Amino acid sequence: MTFGPLEIAFDDRVLRPREWTTEQSLWAAELLRAAPQGPVLELCAGAGQIGLLAVAGSGRRLVCVDANPVACRYARVNAEAAGLAALVEVREGRLEEALGEDERFALVLADPPWVRREETGRFPDDPLLAIDGGDDGLDVARSCLKVIERHLLPTAHGLLQLGSPEQVEALRGDPWLAATGLTLAEVRPHERGVLVLVRR
Repeated sequence: MTFGPLEIAFDDRVLRPREWTTEQSLWAAELLRAAPQGPVLELCAGAGQIGLLAVAGSGRRLVCVDANPVACRYARVNAEAAGLAALVEVREGRLEEALGEDERFALVLADPPWVRREETGRFPDDPLLAIDGGDDGLDVARSCLKVIERHLLPTAHGLLQLGSPEQVEALRGDPWLAATGLTLAEVRPHERGVLVLVRR
């Protein structure tokens, strides 16, 4: 399928790229123009399309992390097709284990599954691993925020994708978030989800 100017390959074992999420890539590209030097990290990267579109033309390195080996294979294929293979590293594994302790990033994209577990049956065409966000839909989002807190450069930003403004408010109400020093700043609602700017 076409994702912005990119041609993205995937199959039914990987979440189909959502066209509206090009907005996350475009916002990321805008932030990168003023971001500190350093690579970009994409968590729950799937086929890699959001991160690839974000860094296209920037010369930045991109690290994509996903637990699904099929998604990781497609991310590599799509990086090659976009002419970005030399700048992209794809890591298969759990979010908490995929990064070195000293790795820091100029921007972190996080595209976690955010469907409540009891509601995943409403989406039979979507791979369960790619949409199941736990009981409240926020389990993986919390893990992403913990990774962002540990690996974000001091003046850098994160961009988190969630399902609704209500989920943003639920995260803001979590006591552990204040302890991280992170703030869920600007929120941009879209037809199928929301994008959240994460600041220290």
